[in-house]
Amino acid sequence: MITNFFIPELNNHDVQELWFQQDGATCHTARATIDLLKDTFGDRLISRFGPVNWPPRSCDLTPLEYFLWGYVKSLVYADKPQTLDHLEDNIRRVVADIRPQMLEKVNENWTSRLDYIRASRGSHIPEIIFKM
Repeated sequence: MITNFFIPELNNHDVQELWFQQDGATCHTARATIDLLKDTFGDRLISRFGPVNWPPRSCDLTPLEYFLWGYVKSLVYADKPQTLDHLEDNIRRVVADIRPQMLEKVNENWTSRLDYIRASRGSHIPEIIFKM
């Protein structure tokens, strides 16, 4: 996917200052994957074994992790899809129905989390912060 879709798609846009961030999941940190991402992003890679190490226990900082995946998953599996086609249809429908206003709220929440962490000088977030 990275080689056949992601990097060619990046080449269609001006992304010279783009940073790439991924968590430390084993499937994301295979040597070949990290090498490919380093070749593509250089020092602008945030990942386990990357130039900028993924902060431990930081999923509460990533909007995809603290909100979007759970939201999408709850809707995709609501009718218990029994076939791959049904699952794919659900994924397409749910993602297509995500409104820009929701993503704006998610971004505002993310900014609040970062402000909290800056103010606490990087300490652990003691409670879950959600604002909708």
